[in-house]
Amino acid sequence: MSGFRPRLVPTVFTSVAFVVCAGLGIWQLERLQWKLALISYRDAALAAPPVSPPRTLAEAEHMQFRRITAEGEFLHAGEILRIAPGPTGGSGFEVLTPLRQADGRVIFVDRGFVPAGLKERVKRSTGELAGIVRVTGLLRLPPRGKPSWFLPDNRPEQNFWFWIDLPAMAAADQLSDVAPFYIAADATPNPGGWPKGQATAEPLSNDHLQYAITWFSLAVIAIVIYLLSQRRGNTGKTSDDERLPRT
Repeated sequence: MSGFRPRLVPTVFTSVAFVVCAGLGIWQLERLQWKLALISYRDAALAAPPVSPPRTLAEAEHMQFRRITAEGEFLHAGEILRIAPGPTGGSGFEVLTPLRQADGRVIFVDRGFVPAGLKERVKRSTGELAGIVRVTGLLRLPPRGKPSWFLPDNRPEQNFWFWIDLPAMAAADQLSDVAPFYIAADATPNPGGWPKGQATAEPLSNDHLQYAITWFSLAVIAIVIYLLSQRRGNTGKTSDDERLPRT
């Protein structure tokens, strides 16, 4: 290119910017493939018929998004109330009730949402199923710790829970042999209409292709700006040799 004389600092800066942007673009393409595989796996899992609950955490980790069915007796006196927004606005609680199976094992079941006005059990006693029940819903894994720093701490003594902590919930209810996962109940109606089960798989966003295009575009733009700036900077500059008087 006529008049193109690259300088050191712009060359180094542009090289670094190009490598970083191109690298991030490649990484987003890899994330795209991972997300597509995850979406495919989840769709297949949701379409599969319900299965029995897993026995271990390792098994549960390979059964995310699966529908499971469990039988047992609800321990309504030990229900846990997690503060949650309502599906159509307003505030209320997610009702998590221990389900004791025939072998003595306990699985917490998120039976669904109740508005704040129905916090007391006596106001929704018709929804407290008695005897052996059959529950179907999505297998859910609790967070490994507090999901975010701005969430308040749980208050077991007041039955105020802001996030699901199964070991703490089991301790609050004085329960042993509690499963390391819980079931989010489906929309099968409960007597009296409450709690309202609403277990659905949240849609997975997939913007990785757009991000990749953005990063690759920035990499190309960096090169174009570099080439133009170096060419213009040199062609419009009078060298010291040209300033010397001719003899």
